[in-house]
Amino acid sequence: MTTTTAAPVAAGPVAPTAAARSRSRRNLRSALLFLSPWILGFLIFTLWPVLYSAYLSLTDYDVINDPQFIGLENYRDMASDPKIALALTNTVVYTVLAVPLHVAGALGLALLLERAGRSSGFFRTAFFLPKMTPPVAVGVLVLLLFNGQNGLVNEALGAVGIQGPYWTTDQTWIKPALVLMSMWTIGSTVIILLAALRQVPSELYDAARVDGAGFWRRTFAVTVPMISGTIFFVVVVNTIAAFQMFTEAYTAFFGSGNTTYANEAALFYVIYLFQQGFENLNMGYASAMAWLLFVIILAVTLVQLAVSKRVVYYEGDQK
Repeated sequence: MTTTTAAPVAAGPVAPTAAARSRSRRNLRSALLFLSPWILGFLIFTLWPVLYSAYLSLTDYDVINDPQFIGLENYRDMASDPKIALALTNTVVYTVLAVPLHVAGALGLALLLERAGRSSGFFRTAFFLPKMTPPVAVGVLVLLLFNGQNGLVNEALGAVGIQGPYWTTDQTWIKPALVLMSMWTIGSTVIILLAALRQVPSELYDAARVDGAGFWRRTFAVTVPMISGTIFFVVVVNTIAAFQMFTEAYTAFFGSGNTTYANEAALFYVIYLFQQGFENLNMGYASAMAWLLFVIILAVTLVQLAVSKRVVYYEGDQK
């Protein structure tokens, strides 16, 4: 007697039941309800101002009277404004000086913290606390610490026989002074890099030691490649922050009616934008400046993303 076995039937996709669809809709409504404060805040306080500033950049608007549409005239005026070129140059120079020093200094401190053992908690707090200092206070510190005659920095240099420059009045030294002062808030980057360092597998260091690699060789052959993704992140974030440098420089060199000749060296792009928008009430021109800054930062970030494909390693990357 021959027994016939029925072939198994492949199971197709099972349509969701009405109860499952109802539960999914309830979950979606609940999620939107919880997200609604953020969504409303984003629409009202972020998206709408961004779109409205794009419109204002095409108008002549003095805040008091209604905006008058003038097309691309603000952008044409920017092309012939010598202070735009000056402010952009100052901003780019500051960024080129500040970002590498900030990241390198933070990485060095993070490497030291990793070896601190149980005391690392205290030092993490000590490094991060200056980040809590209001930027206006940091701007005042620039004038106090970098005073050319009796500032603490020049006093320390004089103790070792070095004649310190006039940091706050010599146009050559204003941006270096601000760059050095930016190191005051290095703590947040240190904490981020320290977290990345603690994720590096210890087996890699053990293998490097077996091969005879010293500290510096292990740092550049193991540590830096393994945390390159985090380094790239802090480079991008600090670059964007440097392009938006404002409070410290404005407090030190433009606040309280300060009009010294050295101001031109501290005229960063956002400071000039602020002057046009809130001091001269030329809000249409300031909006055009803001969009130019957005395009510049976007272009720089895209270049950094393109470069990162060659120099950044991510765990699991097969390339």
